[in-house]
Amino acid sequence: MFYRIQADLVVLLHLLFIIFVAAGGLLALRRTGLALLHLPAAAWGAYIEFSGTICPLTPLENHFRRLAGKEGYATGFIEHHLIPIIYPAGLTHASQILLGLLVIAVNLVLYAFVLHRYFSRQAR
Repeated sequence: MFYRIQADLVVLLHLLFIIFVAAGGLLALRRTGLALLHLPAAAWGAYIEFSGTICPLTPLENHFRRLAGKEGYATGFIEHHLIPIIYPAGLTHASQILLGLLVIAVNLVLYAFVLHRYFSRQAR
């Protein structure tokens, strides 16, 4: 039971990290200093998508699942948990590239607003 809870906590952490990668720029609108945490996280998320590698949180989750007597999964977190919800078909490398580009595009727009607000405040 303890290892299953740990695996579930890793899934929750993984999901929160993905949300932070995708939309953490919104937090930077309120707290500019969060950009120092968010930009490396967004770069990591884009790297994972572009390279097609598996995030280290996935093997950690699988490790806890195996310790709990459950079976792990061979694919990444996105393929296993999110893609079945978002896309009915399996994840392809092309869709991973698209997800990576989406992360970059969303964050470019958000950081354009962050920079605009920052420079507007400096001008006052």
